[in-house]
Amino acid sequence: KANYFSKFSKPPVICRVVGRKVLDGLGLPTLEVEIHCTVKNYEKRLSSIVISSHFQVLENALPETAEAEEKERNDSVNTAVKWVNESLNTMLRDLEPTDQCQVDKMLGEYFTTKVEEQKASQKQEETTGADATLAPPSCTPSATSLPGKKKASKPGKKMSVVEIMIPPAEPAESVLCGSSAIGATSLAVAKAGATISHIPLYLHIAQLKHDQESPKEMTLPIPMLNLLNSEKNSSAKLRLVKEVMLIPPVQLSIEQGIERVLDINKEMVTLLDPPEKAYSNYYFFFNFQPRALKRISHLGCLVIGSDNIEQMLLLIQKACTKAGLELGTDMYLAINCAAHELMDYAKGKYETLTGTFKSPDEMVDMYVDLIKKFPFIIALIDPLRKEDREQWNNIWCALHSKCYLIAEDAATNISRLKTDENINLPTCSGVVLKHINETKVSDLIELTGLLDDQKHITILGSPDGESSDDSLVDLAVGLGARFIKLGGLLRGERVTKCNRLRAIEEEL
Repeated sequence: KANYFSKFSKPPVICRVVGRKVLDGLGLPTLEVEIHCTVKNYEKRLSSIVISSHFQVLENALPETAEAEEKERNDSVNTAVKWVNESLNTMLRDLEPTDQCQVDKMLGEYFTTKVEEQKASQKQEETTGADATLAPPSCTPSATSLPGKKKASKPGKKMSVVEIMIPPAEPAESVLCGSSAIGATSLAVAKAGATISHIPLYLHIAQLKHDQESPKEMTLPIPMLNLLNSEKNSSAKLRLVKEVMLIPPVQLSIEQGIERVLDINKEMVTLLDPPEKAYSNYYFFFNFQPRALKRISHLGCLVIGSDNIEQMLLLIQKACTKAGLELGTDMYLAINCAAHELMDYAKGKYETLTGTFKSPDEMVDMYVDLIKKFPFIIALIDPLRKEDREQWNNIWCALHSKCYLIAEDAATNISRLKTDENINLPTCSGVVLKHINETKVSDLIELTGLLDDQKHITILGSPDGESSDDSLVDLAVGLGARFIKLGGLLRGERVTKCNRLRAIEEEL
């Protein structure tokens, strides 16, 4: 009888939204949001979310740079906490958590208001500054001009201007201080809605994407797990590679794939820190001294320095062989090149090795040769800057049938990806999406729908500043992502998400 009459009770509504400053997996400040609802006349805490930070983890940063980053991070989190506890707490009161569309609409309007307030404040400051001082006349250099003084060209000698005629870098995407309050609150409300509906978060997300209908079938995303991080600031020469990830074959279960990754990890540790007797043979075989060791990246994997990419790939191949696995059959690789970090704008070229530079067209040729030599590499992430669209088209024509070409740097700000009903991306196979800052659940649903329609692959990515909150996995499953980029298995906040993925696999 109680269950029967409970159907006629008033649906739960939000009565309180709580924000607080907590620590992420690296001990750095981030935001937690709790949703409290009135359920049958009693206040009940239904959900909480710890959002990942958009801030990059700086390696070997100067003290003043690290100090400025720390201040900016703290200001951002403190502002977000204030937004949640004051404005958002009042604004969302009495709304039903199951009405995600209305909640996200109000959050979007609030964020737009804050952006306009910031623009008005900046304009007023600029006007005040212009009145106080007379700015000296200046000329704006062209987008392709080099910094510094120009040398007069000698008669009969042509200047090599072709090398520097590259598309200029797009302006850095600004992040509004406190914007993480929007994304965190949106996901916390979605989690509360799932709790009220007595279904897992991934199924609630899937129903939101499919107009409140459960999808006929659900597939799990394939994990991309970091094996190595390349040390770009060390004495090693290789700069082209930022991350090397392992991708298990699709026919394996999540548990089987993770077991293979762990086996390869163990062999890699042995190879990088060999017993004294085997050291001379190891050094002779690879012709370089292992430079890694006893250091774990913030992404949860070993850090290594190499003199060229072949050395690194041969090392991985040897580790797989020792684990009884074959690359290209039992395991595949993905490489994150982070090409936007390699561009030397003075030369107009990418620095792939220390002192070795390649033009965008030469980069395309290099990748074609790399995939031909190592066909077990099935994904390249950010092989070029997003501005080099002509070269993206060329590399797509040459390689799209052999490996995935993924854009990650281009997808950091989801609001700039969507233009009308199109995706503002270079020619690629898919994108890495991240739930950070003002990204709402509705934004992810809309964008992944567009990506699906245009046959793009969706990858849900874990940012640098990750927490132990495992909601990213539910998002990836509910949104129907093809892959999920989690980091490595040597840090707890990364392993938590692997465990959640295994749990969902059991449920399904």
